[in-house]
Amino acid sequence: MKIIKTIVFAIFALMFINAGLDKFLHYMPVPPMPEALQKVNEAIMSLHWLIPLVGFIELLSGILILIPKTRALGAVMVFPVMVGIICHNATFMPEGLMISGIFFIINLWILFDNKEKIKMLIN
Repeated sequence: MKIIKTIVFAIFALMFINAGLDKFLHYMPVPPMPEALQKVNEAIMSLHWLIPLVGFIELLSGILILIPKTRALGAVMVFPVMVGIICHNATFMPEGLMISGIFFIINLWILFDNKEKIKMLIN
């Protein structure tokens, strides 16, 4: 079970490292979007600091999740990003809810797996 957990957490971390790097390097093609989603995307892009901030958080949290000692901190850092992804998919791209829901569950799994460390952060 420990090997499976390590593999799942590593895939989760690598997905966020990839997403964070793409915010800076723009190497993944952007699929065609409906007009409503294009308007939302333009509004988000008009805040010039937001995409680099999200990219940095995704990149850093992905790296932290790869390291077992810092996995709890990485999961806490990426949790608000995951909530945003879930809300965005629920509103604009319901077909993306399946994969984002799986990744959200993995994030919750990491948080639950490290609940003692997280309790220390709160106290």
